[in-house]
Amino acid sequence: MTQVNSLQDFNKKIRNQTDFWLLIYKTNSEQSNCAHRSIAKAIHKISKNTNVFVADVNNVRDIHPEYSVTSVPSLLKFENSEFKGIYKGCNDVSYYSTLFSDSFYTASNSGSEKTRKSVTVYSTPTCSWCNRLKNYLRDNNIKFRDIDVSKDQKAAENMVKKSGQQGVPQSIINGQVIVGFDKVKIDKLLGL
Repeated sequence: MTQVNSLQDFNKKIRNQTDFWLLIYKTNSEQSNCAHRSIAKAIHKISKNTNVFVADVNNVRDIHPEYSVTSVPSLLKFENSEFKGIYKGCNDVSYYSTLFSDSFYTASNSGSEKTRKSVTVYSTPTCSWCNRLKNYLRDNNIKFRDIDVSKDQKAAENMVKKSGQQGVPQSIINGQVIVGFDKVKIDKLLGL
C-alpha cells in the first residue's frame, strides 16, 4: 500500500498505472482501521500484484472532493486509469480478496482458441435470483466480480445508468448488460 499526500502526489504516482485502487480513510476511526487492516491482509493473501494507494483525510484534503467521497472508509476502483466505482465501509478479508482478484475467466471458443470474457454481477444478499445466477456461473467455472449494490450506492447508481433498471440481478458480460437471469442470453454471450 502506497501512501499519497495530495491529489497532485496521487496523480504523479498513478501516471504509469492502468488498474489500481485508492483507499480514502481516517486514522483513529474504527471503521477505517478495520478496512485498512482487511485490505492489507487481502493484498498479502492474493499472489498477484495489487496497486493500492491510501490517503488519510486527516492529512490529505483535496482527493475526496475530487471523487465526491462523503464518507470514509471508501475504496475507489480505477480500470484503464478511469474511476469505475466505490466500495464503502469495512468488509472482511475475503470480500477484498475477491475484489482484487482477476474478474476474468477463460472459455473455449472454437477448438483450442481461447478468449477472455469480463463478467460482473450486480446483486443483493437477499435476492434469490441473484444467488441462482451466481451459482449458475460458479457451476460452469466462470469467474465473476460480484458487486453488492445494497452496500455500494455509487455502484447501484452506475448499474441504473448502464441498464436503466433498478432490479437485480444484473450482469455485464463483455460490455453487454443483461437484466435478470436470462440463461439463454448468458449462455450465448459466454459461449456455453
